Amino acid sequence: MSNDVIIQGPGVAHAHDAATEHHGHEHHEQHFIWKYIFSQDHKIIAKQYLISGIIWAVIGALMSVFFRLQLGFPDKTFPIMEKFLGEWAKGGKLSPEFYYALVTMHGTILVFFVLTAGLSGTFSNFLIPLQIGARDMASPFMNMLSFWFFFAAGVIMFASLYVETGPASGGWTTYPPLSALKEASLGSGVGMDLWLISMVLFVVSQLLGGLNYISTILNMRTKGMAMTRLPLTIWAFLFTAILGVLSFPVLTSGFVLLIFDRHFGTSFYLSEIFIGGKALPHIGGSAILYQHLFWFLGHPEVYIIMLPGMGMASEVLSTHSRKPIFGYFAMIISLVGITVLAFLVWAHHMFVTGMSPFLGSIFVLLTLLIAVPSAVKVFNWLTTIWRGNIRFTVPMTFAIGFVSLFISGGLTGIFLGNSALDIQLHDTYFVIAHFHLVMGVSAFFGMFAGIYHWYPKMFGRFMNNTLGYIHFFITIIGAYLIFWPMHYEGIAGMPRRYYDYSAWESFKQFQGLNSFISIVVIVVFFGQLMFVFNFFVSIFRGRKVTVQNPWQSNTLEWTTPIKPGHGNWEGDIPEVHRWAYDYKDDGNGNDFIPQTVPLKAGEESH
Repeated sequence: MSNDVIIQGPGVAHAHDAATEHHGHEHHEQHFIWKYIFSQDHKIIAKQYLISGIIWAVIGALMSVFFRLQLGFPDKTFPIMEKFLGEWAKGGKLSPEFYYALVTMHGTILVFFVLTAGLSGTFSNFLIPLQIGARDMASPFMNMLSFWFFFAAGVIMFASLYVETGPASGGWTTYPPLSALKEASLGSGVGMDLWLISMVLFVVSQLLGGLNYISTILNMRTKGMAMTRLPLTIWAFLFTAILGVLSFPVLTSGFVLLIFDRHFGTSFYLSEIFIGGKALPHIGGSAILYQHLFWFLGHPEVYIIMLPGMGMASEVLSTHSRKPIFGYFAMIISLVGITVLAFLVWAHHMFVTGMSPFLGSIFVLLTLLIAVPSAVKVFNWLTTIWRGNIRFTVPMTFAIGFVSLFISGGLTGIFLGNSALDIQLHDTYFVIAHFHLVMGVSAFFGMFAGIYHWYPKMFGRFMNNTLGYIHFFITIIGAYLIFWPMHYEGIAGMPRRYYDYSAWESFKQFQGLNSFISIVVIVVFFGQLMFVFNFFVSIFRGRKVTVQNPWQSNTLEWTTPIKPGHGNWEGDIPEVHRWAYDYKDDGNGNDFIPQTVPLKAGEESH
């Protein structure tokens, strides 16, 4: 077959002149700007997302170090903080206003810029065309735009750190009236406007990306790549994109109404508010409306963060335990279940808003129900590695860590999903402990597993293994030492987001524990800097990949050249004959059979 006609997908067979066009690029070298900055190659865009995500992760983590210093040592001063924060930490002591700004920006950056854009943007972009057998995304131009909208959102968010009144400080959820009234606090001024503009641009970026991922998976699969032969990574990215496309616009509507309340005198979220004894003219609005709009995105957002990690953990666990994934169809059905239920549980964040107890009981039922597909996935992961020929590679250790954190963090969600218990636990350190373990740290572990596993395909080199193992142990031990004790503080009623607990007799007893947590935070932060060092140095100095398929994996990305060019495959796109998890004896001494190997006589396709 000539390169001009590529059979693409069961539903789409089209002439693909791009193949010859891509090969033309090798003859006349592109300018650096078009090749690496305004690139339309999905692999370069994935790296742009990844490196942006790493930079944001360091900024967000550094913020947590600063406010943990305040929480762990409220009576001490740290001159180094003044060097970083200037006026906001005069004499090395964090100001209360900036403490709230740091907490707000830390949450915003890590939830949206790192674990949504950095995780989904990187791996959906990188793996979808490679694993389904496509030259690129359905719309490479739209793909490039999605990154640059994210970049613009990041620039505006970063600029808000330098505003005189400080960045937004209403918590990462930016509840009104604090966020709706410019005079409410310092962080409700220009910083909040910049936060809202940045987040709207971020949503545009996510929608452009998500629509691209969905259309690419549905329309551009190579010949033989039926939906039932897709790797679980691709299924996870598909449902992640569907969640984003359906829920992010709701958040945007919430933000637009908030901008109206701030600047145009409307009262969507405001009513009967007094400042300094003087009544404001707002009447008839409800701050609860904003909470509904926010959490209608906010809970699907948890799964937008978790699903890519789940998909990548499935792939890594199967590959490195040399066993087929257990219950492939159950895994897909559980992804469907999580995706549907994610839209029906948002009000469990709002049990204390005075909602009807009957309505609360419905949300309790739906919230506890979402534990079922999650438990199916955990059971299937454990059964996949059970009696497997496990290779404890760095990606495998992180994938196992992902499962561990997902279980231990998820179990505490059963407490919070119960409306009667939630009245005591709401807005305490118990909530912090729960969501940091289940969607913060475990999602990071899924991301790390993905980075270490696909790094050879991204850069043609390996990351340093020794540093990888040290990174794993520092991070998993540190995560449990930081967040496990917070459960006990939360059960004792210790509220979150307070600047100083030393004034409360009931919370003074935790001062030693808070100091301990803060010390561990600093150690773990330096552990992450070691990962960043390993990542960037390995791009230039890492051990070179010499074989096409270093992990002996079955999926299509390992059939491309070691460093694939724009267009991925040099000749025809390979045809798929089997599912992605044929880890069994192929009769030639290998324990894996790639998707491209034709079926033998009498052998059944999965």
